Amino acid sequence: MSWRISLRPFRRWLFSSLCLITLSACGTVPNRPADDAAPGSASQAGTGAGQADAQGAIEDRDNTHDPLEGFNRAMYTFNDKFDRYLLKPVAKGYRAITPKPVRKSVSNFFSNLHEPMVMLNNLLQGKPAQAASDLGRLLVNSTGGIVGLFDVATKLGLPRHNEDFGQTLAVWGVGDGPYLVLPFFGPSNMRDGPALVVDWETYPPNHMKDSGTRDKMYVVEVIDKRAQLLDASDILEQAAGQDPYIFVREASRQSRRNQIYDGNPPQAAPPPGLFEDDTPAPAPRPGNGATQSR
Repeated sequence: MSWRISLRPFRRWLFSSLCLITLSACGTVPNRPADDAAPGSASQAGTGAGQADAQGAIEDRDNTHDPLEGFNRAMYTFNDKFDRYLLKPVAKGYRAITPKPVRKSVSNFFSNLHEPMVMLNNLLQGKPAQAASDLGRLLVNSTGGIVGLFDVATKLGLPRHNEDFGQTLAVWGVGDGPYLVLPFFGPSNMRDGPALVVDWETYPPNHMKDSGTRDKMYVVEVIDKRAQLLDASDILEQAAGQDPYIFVREASRQSRRNQIYDGNPPQAAPPPGLFEDDTPAPAPRPGNGATQSR
């Protein structure tokens, strides 16, 4: 008797878990702090007290972005240990024994499998030109590139794009919500986390009937992606400082914002009054020692 493991129950479990986490987060997000008190009010009596209030307001605003920090830190620790003791050593071994041209072909193959998802999200975001380019990439690389092993499309002027359903929701105006660290998946948020279900369903291998081949493809893709990030993770360990969690959180937010705006995020508005001219001094009154012209 042969046993075949289906991932459909896992997909339902993942979707249900994300929904429960989303609902719990909605109940734990604190209210946004009130605006700073007007100048001259009693709350500003004293420089030290004013600075303390300002610091507290900054911390409260930061907490609204990460109300699940306890859960997120636990997931970050879990992911870090899983990567440190299992995934990273395997990725290093894969890179050590696999020639670079072969690794490049493996990466191209899996990237080609994601082209339908990228094309669909470009259509949903109102980018027909990029969607047509994605379709061209899929056709060219699947044929002339031998099922995607070689990236012929880029040489023909069809660049690779990076789109997913989380970015589509952002274009539609859905806010990112609180920061969320998912087990195995890593940094995310309350918008992008549930959106993974849609991306999962648009990935062709998930609909293969041969579960053995499909699961092996999952394993190879994960190892290949981790091997691509080995150098970046070494730099991260050197730059993260005393609290890598904070560093990764802020870096992932900036990176995600850059992806959503296709590399051209809008610049934040300067603080009010930053570029305003100083109030001119009042003109001297006659009879107060000022020289009067006749």
